[in-house]
Amino acid sequence: MFRRILTSLAVLTGLFAVSAVIAMTVQPVVVDLKMVGREASAPIRVENNGPTPLPVEVRIVETEFTADSVGASDRVSEDVVAFPPQAIIPPGETQVFRLQYLGEQSEKSRHYYAEVSQLPVELPEGQSAIQILYNFQVMVNVASALASPPALTIENPAIVQNAEGKNVIAFTVKNTGTNYGYLSTGRVTFIHRDASGRETLRRVLSSNDIQQMIGFGLIGPETSRRFVSPIEVESAGGVAEVQFAAGRGR
Repeated sequence: MFRRILTSLAVLTGLFAVSAVIAMTVQPVVVDLKMVGREASAPIRVENNGPTPLPVEVRIVETEFTADSVGASDRVSEDVVAFPPQAIIPPGETQVFRLQYLGEQSEKSRHYYAEVSQLPVELPEGQSAIQILYNFQVMVNVASALASPPALTIENPAIVQNAEGKNVIAFTVKNTGTNYGYLSTGRVTFIHRDASGRETLRRVLSSNDIQQMIGFGLIGPETSRRFVSPIEVESAGGVAEVQFAAGRGR
C-alpha cells in the first residue's frame, strides 16, 4: 500500500526552466517544431537526480487558449508522439525522448503539451509509504508552412492592481497571423503619463527582459491574450501606453 502525491510542475505563462530537486530535471521546457521536414522532431532530456531508478512516462495532450493564459487540456493527442513513450532512468543518468509530429498539415499552427510524469513504484507487500510524483509540462508548438506569419499588435493598455495591490500596466496582445508568435521575440516599451500629460515612466524590455519578467508570451494563431506586467506606476491615474517592436518570428 502507498499513498501517491502528484506534484505538477507546469510551465504555462512564464515558461521558465524548472527542476525538481528530489526527482528529475526536464529540458527544454518549450519545443518549436514544424509540420514537415527535419524540424518535425526534437529531443527532450530527462535527468534522474535521485538515488533510485526513475520510471517516467511521456503523454501528449492538446492545449487550451484562454483570454489570459495557455494551459494543458485533458484531451490526449496522437498528432505528436514520444519515442520511447516510457523509460526507467538509472540514478544520475539522462534519458532522451524524441518528440515527432505525425499529424496532418494544417493552415494554422498547432499546440500541445508533453506531460513528463514520474510513475509510482510498487512497494513490497505490507510496506506503506508516501510517494511524491512529479509531472512536468513541456510546451510543444508546431508551425505550419501553409500559415501566415505571426502579426502581433498591442491593444487596451491599462493600469490595474496586481495581487499585491500595486499599480501595474496590463495589456492585450493580438495575433492576426495563422502561425503562433512570442511576445519575447520583440521589444516592449511601457510608458505612463499623469493627468497633466507629463511622462512619469518609460521602460523598455528587451527579449531577455520579457522572458525573465513576463515569460515567453506565447500567442496562438488568430487569438488575443491578456498580460499583467510587473511594471509599476506611481498611481492609478493617468494614461498607460505599451508599444511592441517585432523581432524574428516563426
